[in-house]
Amino acid sequence: MSDPADRRKHYRMDVKWPVTIIMSSGTVECEATNISAQGVSISCDEPLHLNEIYTLHIRPPDYDAIEVSGKVVWSDMYGIDGENKTVGIGVCIVEISDKDHGYFKDIISTTAG
Repeated sequence: MSDPADRRKHYRMDVKWPVTIIMSSGTVECEATNISAQGVSISCDEPLHLNEIYTLHIRPPDYDAIEVSGKVVWSDMYGIDGENKTVGIGVCIVEISDKDHGYFKDIISTTAG
């Protein structure tokens, strides 16, 4: 039986991919820490506003940069590192090309076995 505390509906794959987030005030460099076909978990030094939609450029190795629009669905404003500087952010993908969505699904299903 699965752990009821883990309410994720989609398999997630751990990654360490660079991400650029486009904001009205400029860009922020972050790192994707895991992905699913529906979302991305990001580690970032800048907090993002809940329920805001941002443009993200995700750069997996050996693949072109993936541009997605994503809505911030959670944020650990207290930080996820020992110094409380790095913020964990959960982003639900709201727009992605069919090609890039297929890439996410393919790489995740290959890893999931």
